[in-house]
Amino acid sequence: MNRTRLTREQSRDQTRGRLLDAAQAIFMNKGFVGASVEDIALEAGYTRGAFYSNFSSKAELLVELLRRDHEAMQTDLRAIFETETTREEMEARVIASYSRMAQDNKAFLLWVEAKLLAARDARFRTRFNAFMKEKRDQLVAYIEEFSVRAGTPIPLPPDLLAIGLIGLCDGVQFLATADPQQITPNVVEEVLGRFFARVVFGRDIGHDA
Repeated sequence: MNRTRLTREQSRDQTRGRLLDAAQAIFMNKGFVGASVEDIALEAGYTRGAFYSNFSSKAELLVELLRRDHEAMQTDLRAIFETETTREEMEARVIASYSRMAQDNKAFLLWVEAKLLAARDARFRTRFNAFMKEKRDQLVAYIEEFSVRAGTPIPLPPDLLAIGLIGLCDGVQFLATADPQQITPNVVEEVLGRFFARVVFGRDIGHDA
């Protein structure tokens, strides 16, 4: 069987993808500090030289992992606006999306690692905070678009609401990660779902009988 020969760009993308996948697995297992460049390269099946041909440092790779995870979350948010629908349906989609976000985000510990690194490393802090500003700005744009399309007034300025939503989701997921027996997926979904329904949309969702 003839194998399709990859172009130089395709080969580079494949190498970067494997390094990113390997780094994510190792960071989740060992933590950012505990992982070495050699660990990542070996896990991906490459040399240390291949790592530095694609990334200048572990910190740069970590930011790329966060960006990749963020883009996946953006895809889910964009899906809410893809079709014309009623205000009630849009609200239900937002509630469902955010109430599942904490349990669906398998890369959560990467964000924790990045925040710890940002607290300790001034150079990384500058880069990470610039990325987080992009993330908040995108969320603000979604909040504003939702308000216009659904005709739902926003209870807080969009930039403040974005900070609050990010903080709430991160906090609930952190609790669930540390104490999964008590903070179960059902509890997470209930907390986030009710917060959105009550605080953001000004209504409540019924309890099961």
